[in-house]
Amino acid sequence: MKKIHSEISGSVWKVLVQPGQRVLAGEGLLIVESMKMEIPVDAPADGTVREVFVNEGEAVADGQWLVTLD
Repeated sequence: MKKIHSEISGSVWKVLVQPGQRVLAGEGLLIVESMKMEIPVDAPADGTVREVFVNEGEAVADGQWLVTLD
C-alpha cells in the first residue's frame, strides 16, 4: 500500500479518481490549489485507488494524507 501525501498547504480543487479505480504511474489523482496555482498530485506507481481521504473544496495541510494505492 502506498500513502500519497500533500506536498503543500492549500485546498482540493478537483478529485480525479475514486476508490477501486486503476491508475498508472504519473496519472493525476487530484489537484490542489495554493496561492492561485494548481498543483497536480500524481500516482507515484501503477495501482488501484484504495481510499480517497479528501473532498473537493476541503483545506489540506502540508503532509496531510490524501489517497492510498494498492
